[in-house]
Amino acid sequence: MYIDIHTHRAATANSLAIHNIGFDDGALVLESAMNTYFSIGIHPWDVHTYSPNDIDELRSYCLHESVVAVGECGLDKHSTATIATQTAFFVDQITISEQLEKPLIIHCVGCFNEVLRIKKEIKPVQPWIIHGFRGKPQMAKQLLRAGFYLSYGEHFNAESVKITPLGKLMIETDESTKDIADIYQVISDIKSIDINQLKTSEVVFKKLFLGGFPMKTQ
Repeated sequence: MYIDIHTHRAATANSLAIHNIGFDDGALVLESAMNTYFSIGIHPWDVHTYSPNDIDELRSYCLHESVVAVGECGLDKHSTATIATQTAFFVDQITISEQLEKPLIIHCVGCFNEVLRIKKEIKPVQPWIIHGFRGKPQMAKQLLRAGFYLSYGEHFNAESVKITPLGKLMIETDESTKDIADIYQVISDIKSIDINQLKTSEVVFKKLFLGGFPMKTQ
């Protein structure tokens, strides 16, 4: 079983996936959610279109038993929203993650120093996962030292993959049309290990995202 920790499409027959949905889709998708895992958050590209009052509604979505992670949320230097506005919404979603004891899926572009600073200040207990990490190994080392998990998709820096320990490495499809198995194969080749060593075990998945709750059949 391949674990896809962040995707915008339905899981394939050979994968166990966390389907990311946007805030606006929360009510409709979660109302009919069956045998599926979700993450939900307010993306840094969109924060300027929402008000702080929407955080309460987001929190109610995150209470749903099918939602196993908060996000994607974070900071992006290309967003039209100010960094101050992005930070305010990011911190609010960190609070939800901590209160509900669910991991945080982070979108970060060009703002890693800020994210590292926020983590150092808040000292969160829940896992923080940088999704779609494409950074250089120097940044990967800095993030790993700070306790982050790094999730790799179709595009990545091979040297960063090489230095990421298996216990901190996750794999995703995000918006790619590639099969998750193909991404696993490429990464296993880079790390010179058998693909079975790379597969995220169901035990780790349960511990990180489910808190020991029973697995669903997707």
